Amino acid sequence: MCGIVGYIGNQKASPILINGLIRLEYRGYDSAGISTIEKSGLSIMKDKGRVKNLYNLDGIDDLSGTIGIAHTRWATHGKPAKENSHPHMDNSKTFSVVHNGIIENYHELRKFLTNNGYTFYSQTDTEVIPNLVHYYYHKDENTDELKFLRAVKNACHDLKGSYAIEIICKDYPNNMIVTRKDSPLVIGKGESENYISSDIPAILSFTKDFYLLDDFDLAVLTKDNVSFYDKDLNVIPKEVKTIEWNASSAEKDGYDDFMLKEIHEQPTAIRETIGTKFNESTKFEFDELNFSKDYLSNLSKIYIVACGTAMYAGLSGKNAIEKLCKIPTEVDVASEFRYRDPLVDEKTLCIFISQSGETADTIAALKLCKEKKAKTLAISNVIGSSITREADYSIYTHAGPEIAVASTKAYTSQVMLIVLLAIYFAEILELNTNTINLLKKDIIDLPKKIEETLKLSETIESFAKKIYQEKDIFFLGRGIDETIAKEGSLKLKEISYIHSESYPAGELKHGPIALIENGITVVSILTDCNLVEKTISNIQEVITRGAKTLVITNQDIDEDMFDMTIKIPETNTFISPILSIIPLQLLAYYISKEKGLDVDKPRNLAKSVTVE
Repeated sequence: MCGIVGYIGNQKASPILINGLIRLEYRGYDSAGISTIEKSGLSIMKDKGRVKNLYNLDGIDDLSGTIGIAHTRWATHGKPAKENSHPHMDNSKTFSVVHNGIIENYHELRKFLTNNGYTFYSQTDTEVIPNLVHYYYHKDENTDELKFLRAVKNACHDLKGSYAIEIICKDYPNNMIVTRKDSPLVIGKGESENYISSDIPAILSFTKDFYLLDDFDLAVLTKDNVSFYDKDLNVIPKEVKTIEWNASSAEKDGYDDFMLKEIHEQPTAIRETIGTKFNESTKFEFDELNFSKDYLSNLSKIYIVACGTAMYAGLSGKNAIEKLCKIPTEVDVASEFRYRDPLVDEKTLCIFISQSGETADTIAALKLCKEKKAKTLAISNVIGSSITREADYSIYTHAGPEIAVASTKAYTSQVMLIVLLAIYFAEILELNTNTINLLKKDIIDLPKKIEETLKLSETIESFAKKIYQEKDIFFLGRGIDETIAKEGSLKLKEISYIHSESYPAGELKHGPIALIENGITVVSILTDCNLVEKTISNIQEVITRGAKTLVITNQDIDEDMFDMTIKIPETNTFISPILSIIPLQLLAYYISKEKGLDVDKPRNLAKSVTVE
């Protein structure tokens, strides 16, 4: 969940490294540091706190090295402190390392190294890496150009867990070595310079040409070249991939925060995810997929597996798949899925959703399903991400870089893509033709309706000012609206730190109503015409007990019944979550702003959860 940046070229490395860390601060922000190779040897500058603190360190402006590595941290081992910040050096100050991931056997390695005379100065698992590299480097009596690489290879062979690693060595001032396992790392190719990052947006302003590393790949970089090796040090070829994201999409473009910008980018994100091939008169096709009617007809079950917001997108997708395709569909939390021996076989299709494509629990669940002979399908926002390279099939949202930790446009794009997938399956199965034709018409109109919904910002902001000091808020919904209640509640928790809970509205009398008291706020979503009367009855129950009520609806109801009603455009129930979540995204945003909080970087959270 941390961020890595690296540079090797002709320019001063330190400004490039710090700039890259600032762009990666959504990955971690309890400490930061850089290491460069100077004429005097290795230099390390680091401190706890935000990346901007590096600018205040004595000597940072004097660094002139043109090769360096950098890291912004989200603490796993060791409290946020200067001594636990990356980079870390070995005892001899020969090697400097930054690392994302978790070394699961670091206790054993630390004991081994201590018994061999090494001393440790931090509480981190990472500090074993440079010392282990030095151990093998010192044992190697050869002095050829591959000595550095062999030491890194041998050290990585001993590591258990996940890692993305950058290593520089004072004896090889023109080289950098990077490697990865179960943690993201990309190499950006420039002219007489190369860039490294754990995430593409951090270096997108420098290049659009990238090498994507697979697990256990090792890369040796100079300013003019990148050589790739497998875990046995056999040379392997790598193709450059061009990423067409616009660098400006990783900038705020006049908005106060990335989150607000990304909320307002949703019309474009949905248009791009729908694509140009979608129309009312022809069947929808995914060029990346080749499922047959026979295969889909014989499926016993579909699993949708994901974490957090992506899982809630899956819950909305379950509704579309089951109703349009008549295939039983389960949605499961990735972190629980693989530990309960799920009933998966060759008659199961397993769909995995991850915005970054690097979510550790989701990738582990995918690998399990492949072992059980199920077909696997990845849904991601990042081309070439780990999950898309592991899966049998991959389809992409086209939301562009999402920088704010709290997901908005990625969520709505995921919901949209799963609905499109459901249409694709249903048309292959020749089911629900009339329903699908009506749905297609509403999908075409959807981006304009999102734009209409965004115009409600001022009304939502005014309600946020009334409730931002509350300690508890409840969200209610029935049917597909209950999935929106879950996501709305999560958004509020993430960025405002207000305790919130979501419940199926029909479950109120089975316990939760005991928590409703005078003055408490209850937010209800009401978009399914078949459930209007039932849901209003449930809302009346909380009104009777003194609750303030905010209702998000596209139905014709008596608005005077509630403290505030937000009327959104009417649309097909399958895609109503894309519209009904927007007022809740804005509500969470404005409450957080009223509280004076950092909207884009909520405490204890990071954008990409790359460790279990």
